[in-house]
Amino acid sequence: MTPPPHRLGPPPRRPAAPNPRESDPDRICGHAAVSAVFARRPDDVLRLFYTRERRAEAGPFCAALARLRRPYRELPPEEMARAAGTLHHGGLVAIARPRAFPVLDPAALPDALFAAPVLPVLAGIGNPHNIGAIARSAAFFGCRALLLLGDPRQAGLSDAAARTAEGGLEHLDLFRAADPIATLRALAPRALTLAAMPGGGVTPDRLPRDRPFALVLGNEEDGLDPAMTAACEQRVTLAGGGAVESLNVSVAAAVLIHALMRR
Repeated sequence: MTPPPHRLGPPPRRPAAPNPRESDPDRICGHAAVSAVFARRPDDVLRLFYTRERRAEAGPFCAALARLRRPYRELPPEEMARAAGTLHHGGLVAIARPRAFPVLDPAALPDALFAAPVLPVLAGIGNPHNIGAIARSAAFFGCRALLLLGDPRQAGLSDAAARTAEGGLEHLDLFRAADPIATLRALAPRALTLAAMPGGGVTPDRLPRDRPFALVLGNEEDGLDPAMTAACEQRVTLAGGGAVESLNVSVAAAVLIHALMRR
């Protein structure tokens, strides 16, 4: 589908600072991620940029924005990189209002946290690419929500995380918790809280199946904070061959989510 005549909007945004403010718009790159944001929250899309090579894929998105009287624009490669804030934009970038990201009250946890058999809980994941990869796996295997605990090592849901998630973040309800220990304890009556550990835990096949699982994943270098580990009911470990100690946290998350979903 050929896009309608170009609507010239404001010039492309400069790359955001490394730690963008929550009020900054989301920059969502790549066909899968842009498709997801148009499918899930089209009214939040403020503008669209695309390259000549992606004109056909951009057509339906441009038509949707034309109906909303919002701008879209075809850009040459150098301007596209500036608009996207990265060279890895896949020829499409949507500028959208930031997602709602409510802070949980441990005394009144929403049902959305327990809508699927597994709830990934991130506690100090510092690399936004790992966050995006976890979100992608979570959405692929049927998780419905993602919870970020209040750990100072925890990275935010940046443009890099959204790009790596390939649309996965758009399919998850997002929550954060300022008090991680109180939140983990509040989850326990309705979910089995599991501290993911490189060793010393039970394998997924030995876990009970009477509740959903809240899978708590810790920092890439230092693991979970000891107080958070103590607040979990169980420790879970993947059995490896012994050649290396552990997996990358995003890979471990994918394997564990799949195994727990099968439980």
